[in-house]
Amino acid sequence: MRHVRADGYPEFAAARAGHLYRSACLLTGGDTHLAEDLVQETLGRLYVKWGRVSRVGNPAGYAQTVLTRTFLAHQRRRSSTERATDTFPDVADPRGPHTDAPLRLTLVEALAQLPAKDRAVVVLRYWEDRSIQETADAMNASSAAVRTRCVRALARLRELLGEDLGEYATP
Repeated sequence: MRHVRADGYPEFAAARAGHLYRSACLLTGGDTHLAEDLVQETLGRLYVKWGRVSRVGNPAGYAQTVLTRTFLAHQRRRSSTERATDTFPDVADPRGPHTDAPLRLTLVEALAQLPAKDRAVVVLRYWEDRSIQETADAMNASSAAVRTRCVRALARLRELLGEDLGEYATP
């Protein structure tokens, strides 16, 4: 068995785990258990290749790409008997009572109704703030496919949410 060099990995994993988890929650449409599994799978894959990954210019971007590809692979192999639920657990917001929790829950519910690849495009383009080409690279797709999915996904979100999201935000 080869020796895996983990210099700096624990610090990297601790620093990025929260962001990876938030992205995974958006990708999974609020399925926190699956999000945790995806983050663990991602961090495990990074650990195995950490010697090479730590030398790339942007290990955080690499981690996001691994997370997205892990999510898409999970969607392809998901059993037909699994069903997503539209209920979310009541969780107290650690930032306090004056937050935009209703808006966030509404957005997560709407994201959950998008197909997996459309959801991934929305999360990468608008949550991760990636360019079209970076999103295409992360998804192993063409930039034209990413643009098409963006248009389709945003139209579906507008259909689900309406044009004015202000009604969901707390004053």
